[in-house]
Amino acid sequence: MDPIIPLTPTEIHVWLAFYDEITEERLHSAYRDLLNAVEKEQEPRFFFERDRRRYLVTRALVRTVLSRYVPIDPRAWVFSTNAYGRPDIVNEQARDACLSFNISHTHSLIVLGVTRGRALGVDVENVRAREVSIDIADHYFAPQEVAALTVVPPHQQQYRFFEYWTFKEAYIKARGMGLSLPLDKFSFYYPDDHAVEIAIHPDLDDDAARWQFWQFRPASDYLVAICAERIGAQSPRLIVRKAIPMLGEQLLAAEFLRVSNTVSTRHE
Repeated sequence: MDPIIPLTPTEIHVWLAFYDEITEERLHSAYRDLLNAVEKEQEPRFFFERDRRRYLVTRALVRTVLSRYVPIDPRAWVFSTNAYGRPDIVNEQARDACLSFNISHTHSLIVLGVTRGRALGVDVENVRAREVSIDIADHYFAPQEVAALTVVPPHQQQYRFFEYWTFKEAYIKARGMGLSLPLDKFSFYYPDDHAVEIAIHPDLDDDAARWQFWQFRPASDYLVAICAERIGAQSPRLIVRKAIPMLGEQLLAAEFLRVSNTVSTRHE
């Protein structure tokens, strides 16, 4: 196995895999060797070849990356899902190390976040491959977000929509409750061009000061949002890597577009 990577409680590691770049059949075969019986049965059920590749690379990325933090063979990882479908680690050694992860994918890109001892949610969207109707915001966004979106110049509304959407998805994934959390009961607002804060309705029984957010574009077509639980006063450091499972990896210098730097006290 590859050498163990140090991961302190003050770090969050983000791994990117551009699965359209991973076309070698020898790698695909090696990835299949990592899967358990259920995963092997699932892969051919996807109709399109691209979806089969995404599934295969995703499973290989999770298994090989987690093995960089705890000395467990990639084939030996065991996962369960909570009542809302969020995947969790079963392996006792990893649970003792407080290791947790979250994953998201979009057209051509998989994003995996790994941390210790804190709740974490990640989301990614391809802002160019997917055209959305802004009317969706009327049905799912908080009134404050809908109002803010309507005053954005028309040519910027698609991008602003995805800004909101990725932050919202990252938050509900960090909560571990998925879409059981109503999207109109919390909202994001932008104090300036590089800041983001969250306001949460009392019905959700949560504290806005509990969470910190980041957003960046790993390539021009993609927008990634990260939501992490605050632990202590120190803001966690994010380290971003691009990887091809079982072949190589490289550190990336991510330029964060929006960050919640201060503790928010605003409420809905």
